[in-house]
Amino acid sequence: MKNNEIPLLPNEMYHIYNHANGHENLFVKRENFNYFLKRYAEYINPIAQTFAYCLMPNHFHFMVKINNIEGLQLVYQQKMKMKDPENDYPPLNKEYLPKFISREFGSLFSAYSQAFNKQQKRMGSLFMPNFKRKIVDSDSYYTSLIHYIHSNPVHHGFVNNAYEWEHSSLHSFISQKSTQLKREEALNWFGDLENFKTFQSEVLPEKLTENLMGAGLIIE
Repeated sequence: MKNNEIPLLPNEMYHIYNHANGHENLFVKRENFNYFLKRYAEYINPIAQTFAYCLMPNHFHFMVKINNIEGLQLVYQQKMKMKDPENDYPPLNKEYLPKFISREFGSLFSAYSQAFNKQQKRMGSLFMPNFKRKIVDSDSYYTSLIHYIHSNPVHHGFVNNAYEWEHSSLHSFISQKSTQLKREEALNWFGDLENFKTFQSEVLPEKLTENLMGAGLIIE
C-alpha cells in the first residue's frame, strides 16, 4: 500500500509529512510558519494529539496520534451542526471515518494554500497531492522519528544545532511554558528531560537513517 493510501485510524500513531510542489517553498516568511501552526491548531488539534513537528521551508513533518473514536464522533457532529444546525447527523461509520480524518488534514492544507497564494499572488496547487503518512508501529521508529523530526534542519544544512531552528517542537520540549504538544508523554518515553536532551544531542546511526529514507519515510 502506498504511503498516501494508508488509512488514518483512531488511536494510531502516524508520521505525517509532505512537500511543496516542484521547487517552490511552503513558507517564505516567519508569519507563514506561524499562520500554518495557527491553522493546524484549528483543524488538527480537535482530531489528533501532536508529539513532535518541524516545519521546513519546502516540507514538513508531524508525529501525531489520532484521537479515539468517541472524540472524533464529537468533532464530526459539531462540524455538521455548524453547517446545518437544524439537522441531526448519524454517527460516522467505520468506512467513512478515515476519510473524515484525512479531510481535516486536507482542509488545513487548503486553508493555508489559499492564504499563501493570496499573499504571494500565485495560483495553483502549493502542496504535493495526497499527503504522505506512515504508521509508527515500533518502539525504535517512535524514538528515532522524534529525533529525526527535530534534527531535520541540521540534516538539510539550515543550522548547525537543532535548537537554532525556530520552527520545530524541540523548543516546547525544553520549555516550562504550557503547550498543546504531548510533551510530558513524549518526555516520559525517554525517562525525563535530561535523557531526552542527551538522546537528541546524539547522531542517529547512518544505517538507521538510510533505512528510513529507503522506506520512503523521510522527505529529502
